[in-house]
This record gives sequence, C-alpha cells and structure tokens, in this order.
Amino acid sequence: MAHRIRSFITTALVIALATVALGGPADAADEPRPSQAGRWLLDPDGRVLVLHGVNMVNKTGSHEPGATGFDADDAAFLAEHGFTTVRLGLIWKSVEPSPGEYDDAYLASVRETTELLADEGIWTMLDFHQDLYSERFQGEGAPDWAVLDDGLPAEPKLGFPFNYFGMPALWRAFDHFWQNDPGPGSVGLQDRYAAAWRHVAEFFGSTPGVMGYDLFNEPWPGSGYVLCVNPLGCPGFDKKLSAFSQRATDAIRTVDQDTVSFYEPNVLFNSGAATSVQVQGDNLGFSFHDYCLFDVVPAPETLGLDRPVCSTFGGLLWSNMEQHVTKRSVTPLLTEFGASDRLGSIGDLVDRAAKHRTGWQYWHYCACDDPTTTGAGDKQALVIDPQQPPTGSNVKTEKLRVLAIPHPTAVAGTPSAYAFDRATGRFTLTYSRAKADGSGTFGPGSRTTIAVPAIHYPDGYTVSVTGGTVVSPPDARELVIQQQGSGILPIRVVVTKK
Repeated sequence: MAHRIRSFITTALVIALATVALGGPADAADEPRPSQAGRWLLDPDGRVLVLHGVNMVNKTGSHEPGATGFDADDAAFLAEHGFTTVRLGLIWKSVEPSPGEYDDAYLASVRETTELLADEGIWTMLDFHQDLYSERFQGEGAPDWAVLDDGLPAEPKLGFPFNYFGMPALWRAFDHFWQNDPGPGSVGLQDRYAAAWRHVAEFFGSTPGVMGYDLFNEPWPGSGYVLCVNPLGCPGFDKKLSAFSQRATDAIRTVDQDTVSFYEPNVLFNSGAATSVQVQGDNLGFSFHDYCLFDVVPAPETLGLDRPVCSTFGGLLWSNMEQHVTKRSVTPLLTEFGASDRLGSIGDLVDRAAKHRTGWQYWHYCACDDPTTTGAGDKQALVIDPQQPPTGSNVKTEKLRVLAIPHPTAVAGTPSAYAFDRATGRFTLTYSRAKADGSGTFGPGSRTTIAVPAIHYPDGYTVSVTGGTVVSPPDARELVIQQQGSGILPIRVVVTKK
C-alpha cells in the first residue's frame, strides 16, 4: 500500500471553520465540474446530463473500492453498456479514523478508482455512506469516537434494517449527531463531519470526473422516527436535517463552490413521507431513494401483488419528489433503487425515472461483502464478483438488459421527453434547442449524445432525425446528433432495430 500521508487539523481549526465560512469566496475546483440549473444537471458545455449508473460501496475491511476487485475492466464494462455515473462510497471511519486526523492514503485509493472511471467518461458522485450509523450497531459509517449512545447496550441485535426500529442505543447515537452534541475535544459531531467533508472536497479538487457530493446516506431521525411515519413527514426533524445539510454544504463551499452538493431527505421519504428539508445556495441537488418493502418479501411476488402495490407507493414518492425539486429549484437524482433480482420492478422504476426525466444509480454493482442491504448477497448484484472479469456467468445478463437501455447522455438543449419501448426496441427523444440555464439557445453544429447499448441492437440500428443529422459511425454505442439550423422547432430522434 502507498505510504500513508496523514494531515492533522487541530480542534482550534475545526472550531474556526465557521469563521472561515464567513470570509471571501472559496477556491473553485481545479477540474471542470457539472453545474446545476433548476432541475437539470449540466455538463461543462452547458448540455443537460442524463445519468444512468450504479453504486459501488465497500462497506467492510479497508473500505477501499479497489479492494473489492473493482478495477479498469469494470469501468470499461460500464462504459461499454452506456452507463455514465457511479456513486462511489466513502466511509467516515476511514476518512477520519481519529478526531481531526484524515487518512489521505485512503482518499488516494478512492481517487484512483475515480480516475479509472473518468478515463471511461464516467462521472463519479462521492457519497459519505452509512447504514445503522456505525459498526457498533451492526452497520458502517461513523468512527467509534463519534458514537455517543449514553452508555446503552447495543441491543437487541436484529440486523439491518431492523435495528433502526428496535435499538435505543442506535436512536440515541443519531439523536446526539443531529443535535451536534460535543464529542472528543468538545467539538460538535456535525462540526467534525463538516470539516471532514471540507477536507475531502479539497483533496478531490484536482480529480477529474467528479460530478457531486452526496452529504449523508439515508438520514435516520433517531428516537423520534415514529413522528415521521406519515404522509406529511416530520417538519421538526427536517429542521435539524436542514441545519446539518447546510453546515456540511457551507464547509464544502469554503474550498469548492462549483461541485453540486446533493442533500437527502430522511429515509422515510422512501416510504411516501413528504420532506421539508431545505438548503440555501447554488449548485444543489436532491438525492433520493426508491425502495418498496414488497420487493424484499416473498409473499407479494408469489401473489402477483408486488408490482401494483409498489407502483402505488412509488407514485406518491415521485409526486413528493416533483413537488420538492420544483419548489426548491434543485436537481433530482435517484441515487438508490433495486437491491434485488425482481426485474419487473427494476424495469418499472427505470421507466418511471425516464418519464420524470430523472437520472439514476442502481444499487449495487456487485454482491461484495454487504451486511446492511435487505437484498444482500447475489440478489443485489449486476456483476457478481468484481475480482473476476465482468463476462459470462459473472454478469447477470437479464438484469443488464433491463438497466442498460438507450437514453440521452448529454443533450444540447432541454429534454422534453424520452422513452424506450422494451418490446419493440424503439427509442424516442425530443428536445428543444433552448439552453436549460435560460441563457439562450444552442446553435447549428451543437451535438447531443445518446447511449445505444448493443445488448438491445445485436444487428445494429437505424436512426431518423428531424432538426439534426447523425455524425457518429453506423451502429456506434454512442449515437451523436448534430443540430442543423437555428429554428424554433424541437429536434426529434427515433432509433429502431435493423
């Protein structure tokens, strides 16, 4: 392993972070980063990015993504099938093993993976990942020094996700975190966490391919969670979550004003509860998940109830999402769904996301060692073992067929609609020439790219375009449309099987 370089920040500097945040403008990231305009994520050329991808989080051991075997062949596999993003896990325990002391060797290992992905044109979201707060509660995330549980025993041990509902020590650990109670050195837990994010943002400032920061995976409300189990959600807790999200975002902005900061609602949003979380500033995104309980229990599938029930609950979730991103003018990204082999339900969600013109990241790329996923083991995987090449029986081909579908990747304009008919192989895309940030229109010669995975077009494809022309080679995995003229009529693309 590379020589470990450790950087130490004293308690005084951590406390001074709030003062730093009140100073002049932060240094921008050294590498070009996507920006945010309303509900859209824009590439450095101002084109709308539509991201389809996967999660890759190593929850055990060194927490290094490369330690699982995820390597250049996996990045190439993803690119070959039209995936353009990976949500890459960072574990706070490995980022900051001791208070104020950051493990830059660990961050360098994550950066190596990010660079491998960037070489294939894949955007990385850096995700501070946690489940069940920490290893003490059969999860991962916080270092031991950041666990304040009032001395309660970590009982009963019911595993994931049931400890959330039945372990008082876990509730208290979350309560102390959301209250920003002081930990070692009398420094607030959130202050430590925000400072860690600041260090990560600075560390990755010159790393290519970074598209966003996911502040906190699946925030759990702690002992007051029962107040959140209703369609209206829990505004009281959301105020605490808003304050935390603002604190972390402000810390990042002291070193990086450009990279999109994605905040999450409390995890019960997944079950249809509304959210009132709000964060102030520019370049903000809304990271949300869609898991249906009936996709992880056997009876509804046996009775044929899983898809209609999940569709009903999913409709409420997506309605809540649309209301939130419209009100807050932030970019939505579905950063987790799946974790199962129920291909019908996975396909339903991929198609629903397309109707909402929203990108996504499937959970999870590999089976790996995952003690905190309901669909753990081989069920969650797209590629079973990243230690082996992503070919043959190591790939779940039918799941790949469901996920790797044609979609726009970078639109020189504003997408009106796009859809893929799985039965016929027909893909359609319509977009206006207007720039999504409202700064005018794209002119002649502007280029839109579309992923056309070969798995759906074994004999190639034909393209019909109005308002543009095809400039990519025949049957290319990336279809490129060049705009013609500068009229007001929309551009329409139709892809069909040969």
